This record gives sequence, C-alpha cells and structure tokens, in this order.
Amino acid sequence: MNGAHPRLDPSLVLLLSLPPLLWAGNAVVGRALIDSVPPLLLNTLRWLLALALLWPFTADLWAGRAQWRLHWRWWLIGGVLGMGSYNSLQYMALHSSSALNVTLIAASLPLAMLLIGRLFFAATPRLPQLFGALLALAGVLVVVSQGQWQRLLALQAVPGDLLMLLATLCWAGYSWLLTRRPAALADWPWQNLLATQMLFGLAATLPLTVAEQCWTAIPLRIDTRLLASLAYIAVGPSLLAYRCWAVGVARGGPQLAGVFINLTPVFAALLSLALLGETPQGFHAVAFLLIAAGIGVAARAS
Repeated sequence: MNGAHPRLDPSLVLLLSLPPLLWAGNAVVGRALIDSVPPLLLNTLRWLLALALLWPFTADLWAGRAQWRLHWRWWLIGGVLGMGSYNSLQYMALHSSSALNVTLIAASLPLAMLLIGRLFFAATPRLPQLFGALLALAGVLVVVSQGQWQRLLALQAVPGDLLMLLATLCWAGYSWLLTRRPAALADWPWQNLLATQMLFGLAATLPLTVAEQCWTAIPLRIDTRLLASLAYIAVGPSLLAYRCWAVGVARGGPQLAGVFINLTPVFAALLSLALLGETPQGFHAVAFLLIAAGIGVAARAS
C-alpha cells in the first residue's frame, strides 16, 4: 500500500467480496459432509486436488526451489496458517459447534486482524479502524440474531467454538503474512506462490491426517456428492478465493480486508434463504447498512 489510503473502487470491492461468498458456500458444504469424511482428510483432499489443478499452470516452480530454502520460514508459516490450520480447524469446529456459534466467532476476524497486527507486525490500529470493525460486527450480529438480541444470550459454548476462535486467529496471521512477502519473491507468479504454500501446508498436515485415521469414527464415503463437493471447494474457496484474497489484501491492506470478511455470514444467510425459498426481511437490510458503513469507515482509516 506504500502508506497510501486504499481506493475502494469496484474492482477492489469485487476482489474482497468474492472470497466471503465462496467461503460461505464452503461452510455449507463442510457442514453437509460431516458424516461422509473426517475433517482433516477433507482438508487434505481439498488441497491435493487444488494443487493438482494448479500445477500445470505453474512456471518453472522447481527451478525456484532455492527460494524455498532461503525463505522456508515464510513458506512454512503461510502454508500452515492458511492451508493447514484454518480450514482443518473450521471443518473440525463444524462437527461440534452450531452454525450460529461458528458464524459469530468468524465474524470477529476484523478485530483479530487488528490484534495480530498490533502484536506481531507493529501495526497500531487507529480508532476509526476499531469503530469500522465494530460496526461491521454489529451488522453480522443482526443477521445471526435475526434482529432479536435475546437469541445471542441463549448461546452455549462447546469445544468447536474454541477451535473456530483459533482458526480465526490463524487466518488473521496468514493475511498479515501476505503483506510481508520477502523481496526476492516480489516477481514470483501468483501460481508459484500459491502452489508452494500448498506444498508446505500439505507437508505439515499430512502426518496429522494419517494419524486422524487412528482415532476417527467417521467413515470415508466416496459418492457423487463428495466428489462434487471436493470439486467446488478445490476450485472456488481454494484457488479462486485465495487468489482474490491475496490481491485484495495487497491492495487494500489486512485491516480493510478483515472488515469484508463479515460478509461471509451474510452470504451464508442469503444462501440459506435461497435454499429454503424464504424472502429477505427487514433485519437483512439493517445488517447490510451496518456492514457497508463499517467497510466505509475502515477504508478511510486504513
């Protein structure tokens, strides 16, 4: 960003809005597959397929392996946080936590972005950034509570809630890491960057996936639904969403991108409405206004 304020033009809005839409679908698919595939195995299959699809488009990836050794910490941390930890923890959370709880916790990402930035990247949050994040979070609360705040008081914590909180912190760290790319990798094609992150992420998670088979009671049921779901999450929430997110974070900054992530539960609610044939209600309009206001405030402050 070079110290300049990001210009919230239509292209940046699209770049930062498409990932939440695709990730909303990923949450729906992950919940639907809880009885068909163990969570760590689902994450591993997702990234193996995504890597296989991306590999033909990588340019001289092996020729640049010297940079793997020189910057192995950046590759490893990025791969573990972005490809290994976040999605594995999310899929695990969906096995014990309600969709409402997971949505609420994931909606804390803008605040997690500010916290991780302050603790590890020397980025002091500004008051307007905090205000924008809280506005957007209020919009999400309107959606998940359907405008009835007493619903929030009835929530009960379960182990999945802690897993989702940890996943949110991992994603915040990954997003900040994208803005700290080593100078030697500045000219690397995006395909090579993403593919290398996948390789490091898979190397870290494969042993855990193998170990999972020793304790899980969830059978692997290979059928048309599983194959179609894997195709979706490998192409949409993985390749397309990660590419758009990386470009959007580079242009707008982690704090602004974090506010856009609040669109995920809103999109999830709209997808549910579409599947159930229900019509939007007044609280959805209120939520969109709050989230839009939060994005606007954060854009001016970033």
